[in-house]
Amino acid sequence: MVTDMKKMNFVLIGGDLRQVYLTRLLAEDGHTAAIFGAEKAETDGVQLLSDLSALENADCVLLPLPLFGNGELNMPLSEKKVTMSDILRRIKPSVPILGGKIPSSTADMAKLHGFTLIDYLEREELAVANAVPTAEGACALAMEELPITLSDAKTLVVGFGRCGEILAHRLAALGCDVTVSARKYSDFAWIEAYGYKHIPTSDIASYGGSFDVVFNTVPALVLDETALRSLRRDCLVIDLASKPGGVDFDTAAKLGVCVIWALSLPGKLSPLSSGRIIRDTVYNILDEIG
Repeated sequence: MVTDMKKMNFVLIGGDLRQVYLTRLLAEDGHTAAIFGAEKAETDGVQLLSDLSALENADCVLLPLPLFGNGELNMPLSEKKVTMSDILRRIKPSVPILGGKIPSSTADMAKLHGFTLIDYLEREELAVANAVPTAEGACALAMEELPITLSDAKTLVVGFGRCGEILAHRLAALGCDVTVSARKYSDFAWIEAYGYKHIPTSDIASYGGSFDVVFNTVPALVLDETALRSLRRDCLVIDLASKPGGVDFDTAAKLGVCVIWALSLPGKLSPLSSGRIIRDTVYNILDEIG
């Protein structure tokens, strides 16, 4: 993390508790930092903005992760509504705008009008670090929902990307019987090297009845009707994938399969740690763009 950067005026818009803690962390580092659209949160020590006028003097604008919800900025802690146009017409084109999971159409629109819009979720350091609270949150959910201890559980992790790999390690450390599904031969080699069992993702239906809990990390339909029918009715499915998810949710409901779509776990269960991860990534980006 870059620590010797000049003091800046940060304006944050919307987001969940991650952005609230991020505002406080930036202020603790000596920056000016305030947030608009978080009036529903506990905000001790955090400067709240009543309108968007502060954008006119911002050195950097920080937007939520994910950027949008229902076509407007993602602001679950506020009744207020903000669009990208509301922001762009109030800031100078030279001011960097950082957000998470930015649609390409939004990035193209901003670029067309001369603005620098940067997706901090695409940064490798954030993606790797963010996988840790996601994995720990998934374990916590499973502990709450399962009638057995995780140390007795047979678990399947679907996907062996950053989140899948870290989750497999956490589950193994808790004593789980860990199987990982993947598509690539290189992934199979790593999975085996770590001491886990592996199956092809396309063959989940052949093994589904073996598991007490299935964690999906793939943002594409992998748990379709065939795979869901293979699961025991007491099997818990925790989908960690971003929209559109990896589960046929309608079919799961009809079959009586318990599915939890655990979106934005870091923001819900470990917002302070997640705020630190975003802060560090923001500092790195600002250092790189000068």
